[in-house]
Amino acid sequence: MPTYTLMATAAMGLEAVVANEVKNLGYECQTDNGRVIFQGDESAIARCNMWLRSADRVKIIVGEFKATTFDQLFEATKALPWEQYLPKEAEFPVQGKSVKSTLFSVSDCQAIVKKAIVERLRNKYRIQTWLQETGPLFKIEVSLLKDKATLTIDTSGAGLHRRGYRIAQGGAPLKETLAAALIQLTNWHPDRPFVDPFCGSGTIPIEAALIGQNIAPGFNREFVSEEWHWMGEEVWENARVEAEDVANYNQPLDITGSDIDHRMVDVAQKNAFEAGLADLIQFKQMNVKDFSTSKDYGVIVGNPPYGERLGDRPEVEQMYQEMGQALAGYDTWSVYMLTSHEGFEQFYGKQATKKRKLFNGFIRTDYYQYWGKRPPRQKD
Repeated sequence: MPTYTLMATAAMGLEAVVANEVKNLGYECQTDNGRVIFQGDESAIARCNMWLRSADRVKIIVGEFKATTFDQLFEATKALPWEQYLPKEAEFPVQGKSVKSTLFSVSDCQAIVKKAIVERLRNKYRIQTWLQETGPLFKIEVSLLKDKATLTIDTSGAGLHRRGYRIAQGGAPLKETLAAALIQLTNWHPDRPFVDPFCGSGTIPIEAALIGQNIAPGFNREFVSEEWHWMGEEVWENARVEAEDVANYNQPLDITGSDIDHRMVDVAQKNAFEAGLADLIQFKQMNVKDFSTSKDYGVIVGNPPYGERLGDRPEVEQMYQEMGQALAGYDTWSVYMLTSHEGFEQFYGKQATKKRKLFNGFIRTDYYQYWGKRPPRQKD
């Protein structure tokens, strides 16, 4: 099998999480702003799409080069081996973006890249007429950053956050990829209790259950590269067989999601049922100030309201205060909260053990981490 230069794209702040996932799949990688670069064959493309929980997409890097003129962009694009990827009937729309580059007109760059690929394929396939583009889809992107052009082909199709289980949602749902990252940034293990007191449509508890039973997040969806002739059905079949073989459906889990809004609890239950995880997660209507438990060494992960609108701030700040009071007595529990409110620690009543800057969509947030006592070591 040939080797490709692959790129897993990631939201700002999640590069290290995605890199760790790539390494766990057995691929050495390098991190850059918003992306993780690694080498892999067709199997790597299928396995990474199937398994990466926190990445946005998996792309093939076809070429990278400097381009400050349209002639340079055209000739360098035309010199790349597009026929190795695109059959003569391929459908290949071109998208683009340009940041701090001489070639700032995205529409012109897209048109030039498209024209260069067309010319290359017509020469290679000896086609005199216009290309039909009636075959499988290959989404191409030209990205210009500081005059460096990167040409990629998207292997995922719909973003990797689309797991296939979200049939309903609330007003501001948390992306599944970010939810998975929040969990992986904690000290949670499947044998410990897990609670989300602001569960909304259930994304964090559902992602925790997938992680807890080692279920591949892409197991129940399709990917655009499944239609590519050079990928082959066997590659995808092997990836799905592997996912089925390593899933630990017998792993018992103690996962609870609660929300003050009973309508969101209903939504969360429907999504968990769609994911096939309804029996593993307990959902209930509850105000966070009423949290109580007799269990030890649990983990709480939440994405509470931020109070972005001034009118909501007093209510949100009071809720932070009540949450801090409710959780104060549980020193064996670890608490992780994501919010854009810069005064969170003040209202919660305690300074975080650690803070991590993350982005929830376009909102800059901090992930406040309060580490509880470690459980005693098991004696042999």
